[in-house]
Amino acid sequence: MIMRFTHKASALAVVLFAAILLSFWMSVDYRTVDLRSQPGSTLKKLFDQRVQLLQESYSEIPFRIKESVLGLLPHNRCVCQSEKTIDLPFSRMLFPRVSAKVFHTAFQASELEEVKRRRAEEYQSFKKRSQSAADFIIVAEANSPLQYPTQGVKVQPKKTILIPGLGLKEQPKKLHSVNLTSTLGIFDVAAEVEMVKVEGVGEKHITLSSNFLPHLNRQLQFVTYTNTHFHPNTADTVEFCTEGYTAVFTIKIRHSLIPKLYNPGSGRGYKISKLVTIATKTFLRYDKLQVLIDSIRQFYPTVTIVIADDSEHPKPVTGPYIEHYIMPFGKGWFAGRNLAVSQVTTKYVLWVDDDFIFTSDTKIEKFVDVLEKTTLDLVGGAVREVTGYTATFRHTISVEPGDEDGDCLHIRRGFHHGIQGFPNCVVSDAVINFFMARTDKIQQVGFDPQLVRIAHLEFFIDALGVLHVGSCNDVIVSHTSKIKLPWGQSETDKAYAKFREPSTTTQVAQDRLFYFKNRLQCLTYK
Repeated sequence: MIMRFTHKASALAVVLFAAILLSFWMSVDYRTVDLRSQPGSTLKKLFDQRVQLLQESYSEIPFRIKESVLGLLPHNRCVCQSEKTIDLPFSRMLFPRVSAKVFHTAFQASELEEVKRRRAEEYQSFKKRSQSAADFIIVAEANSPLQYPTQGVKVQPKKTILIPGLGLKEQPKKLHSVNLTSTLGIFDVAAEVEMVKVEGVGEKHITLSSNFLPHLNRQLQFVTYTNTHFHPNTADTVEFCTEGYTAVFTIKIRHSLIPKLYNPGSGRGYKISKLVTIATKTFLRYDKLQVLIDSIRQFYPTVTIVIADDSEHPKPVTGPYIEHYIMPFGKGWFAGRNLAVSQVTTKYVLWVDDDFIFTSDTKIEKFVDVLEKTTLDLVGGAVREVTGYTATFRHTISVEPGDEDGDCLHIRRGFHHGIQGFPNCVVSDAVINFFMARTDKIQQVGFDPQLVRIAHLEFFIDALGVLHVGSCNDVIVSHTSKIKLPWGQSETDKAYAKFREPSTTTQVAQDRLFYFKNRLQCLTYK
């Protein structure tokens, strides 16, 4: 029998279908979206348990620890200790020693426990925001004979780790052998297993072989990787091979971002006025600021100069390509830096102090060339004092994991390595207070406005792992003399000195920031 629908029946069917569809839509809750970053504790426990089981396999096979390699692995119990030396005249200048400082002493005993509690809560919240499932160790168990980690393996630059999850699953035969090959690091073993031959220790290619498969798998549990090429954000590709099979996995050495591009204009060559803005912070010292401006204009007449000013009675600073921003009185050094950098619209920003002077050696085109042709985000220069001494202030910074009391910060004079193609430049973690940086990257780090009077290294501590930093000693700016005899000081000099010199209160506030904001228990400096 053929059924024929009338117009009314068709309309009724449409209404019923719409009602059913509407009911389905209403059953799904679209009102809220959970935007919190949650690593997924249940999934992480499963992964951790599986890795633990893999580590406990072959536990009956004996091994001998290599102390030289074991000492390179992270232990999560850092300590800051100063070096003891005989206190003789000029001993610190002739024989620099490591000094150490702890931060919890900046707090009264009555408040320390409460501060620790709040800091621990903030740290847990930070870890939830910054971690994801992509950080978990996942091991691909042997579908092919090779077992290896597929994700989650990370190493700090120039540090050492145990590679988790390596294994070989195949039928017994006369000789079992595997190879590991890297490009940015070297291999070693943290312990030696009997009846296993290891070739290539301390090299980018290592071979492990044995007549006994369980012994080989036990040895694979102790294979270490040490990063040898410093870079704050990259990855190494490791080949893991056995006869007839090859696997590849990555080790993160510490981003895919939406690009922020700057239009340099038409034509060839570097148009400095289109690429660079000069930023500075001033306080009271308008005479020195004018000398700086005049020296800049001698060499770069059309480059924009951005000035942040927190003087109590600000004076107008005018002229072509000058932007003068007035701040509340005494707002502070880093607050002024933030304001100045926030107004920069060019690809690069050059930071200078208001008592610097440009000379024929201040060729900022060299900075641009380095930043355009390398992966550096920031490059510092050199400052020449009136005495003729030229300083570059190059430092390396590292964080040693600690326990619940916090981590340890270590700052040392020096650098990591030179830069190919730029013989006057090196890679470091902190540079002198005369530098050029990619504007978007320096804005990403920012300057903590809580640091009011004395601060410099604090910016580079916040930038550790975010900025790739270099230093070139062939771009030099001059520095007006800070040495003023009492009878040679102006009223402005005397007023400035009162604010410039750090007080005990300022130092205590700085230590409190290190302790709580950066979760540090101490630092060493040399």
